[in-house]
Amino acid sequence: MDCLGCGNCADVCIAKNKALEMVHFGEIVDEEAANNDFSINVPVKDDLLPKNTVKGSQLQQPLFEFSGACEGCGETPYVKLITQLFGDRMIVSNATGCSSIYGGTAPTIPYCKNKNGMGPAWANSLFEDNAEHGFGIALAVKQKRNTLEALMKKAIEKPTCDCGDELCEEAKKLFQEWIDNKEDAEKTKELYPKIMNVLANGDPCCETLDRIYDLSDYIVKKSIWILGGDGWAYDIGYGGLDHVLASGENVNILVLDTEVYSNTGGQASKASQFGQTAKFATSGKKVRKKDLGMISMTYGYIYVASVAMGANHDQLVKAMTEAEKYNGPSLIIAYAPCINHGIDMSHSQNEEKLAVEAGYWPLYRFNPELRKEGKNPFQLDSKEPTRDPQELLDREVRFKSLTKLFPNEAAKLHAMLKADLKDRYERLKKLNDNDIL
Repeated sequence: MDCLGCGNCADVCIAKNKALEMVHFGEIVDEEAANNDFSINVPVKDDLLPKNTVKGSQLQQPLFEFSGACEGCGETPYVKLITQLFGDRMIVSNATGCSSIYGGTAPTIPYCKNKNGMGPAWANSLFEDNAEHGFGIALAVKQKRNTLEALMKKAIEKPTCDCGDELCEEAKKLFQEWIDNKEDAEKTKELYPKIMNVLANGDPCCETLDRIYDLSDYIVKKSIWILGGDGWAYDIGYGGLDHVLASGENVNILVLDTEVYSNTGGQASKASQFGQTAKFATSGKKVRKKDLGMISMTYGYIYVASVAMGANHDQLVKAMTEAEKYNGPSLIIAYAPCINHGIDMSHSQNEEKLAVEAGYWPLYRFNPELRKEGKNPFQLDSKEPTRDPQELLDREVRFKSLTKLFPNEAAKLHAMLKADLKDRYERLKKLNDNDIL
């Protein structure tokens, strides 16, 4: 009974005869309370389909729930999904902003554990240094896992262990198997209970085995995620973000792009668009949106994706799975409709669909691994626009208010926006047709 009543689930339900219908809570509370109690105790059936598929991912237990974000928030569905895909081994560094407020306001936190007691480890850092904070976590985890590898090699290679006894063949085999597969998350999860069993039955006087046991939390590969909004990623924290991406280290960055400073009251950011109204841009933003994805792709070794859940579920799951698997820095830029846009938030998922179909928001993936196969690393996943961007401008107060207040300025800036959207799509098509990055 923790539904906020946004109505998005009913709005996007694909059943011909809607499987979901919004009704007043008071009409169904007595009947549905018993059903809700029953559903809570139904075992999680997370092994029926591969979890890196759209259907399979939704059979996984969300390890992010009841966040208390705005009804229809465009950000929280992305956070929920990454916990379904990687939550049992996630470490999150969260920039201050909406995602840190709904993500960890004392005394509650929406991140939770599965039946095995595993769940995301979460920490909040400042607007200006969140990327560096997450980078530090990643380096610390890397150092501990390298130490773990060195200890296992020592245990394997020495004729006798520190305690004077020879290490059993089973332990040697498991340690070597872990060393060979330490970057394979699923394999390390498979090896974890076996190695822990060996350690539990080992000589209690063995210093090497004791140190391996002390570091056993790092046997399973960690999934490091750096989260935040566009105010952090495009503006205040961009210097650190660029530094971390350029480092080449294996970190995953998720930018929840609302195109405005959502948490601090709706100020314009470098992610805001031509002709968009916001605080500090009440007469419309005069310059184009910063292209964070294109800037990052020029490095050549950063995985980059632009996604919109409401437009293409399959592309989103692929992007998140590929980004996490990629042994290097990854950046996912996720379109997130916001209450500051002045829209009906019960249709926020369909607003994402409109944004893609109108060419307002592109879908693409840049995977450097494809170059090793002789393929173009850039894949344009959105089709040629089929709807007029004016549809979106007419639906969102952030754009249509400019038309009401300054009609001449609105006509000029919105024409510039449409021209820019068209030029951007043509540039992305060229990248898709020619390996020029």
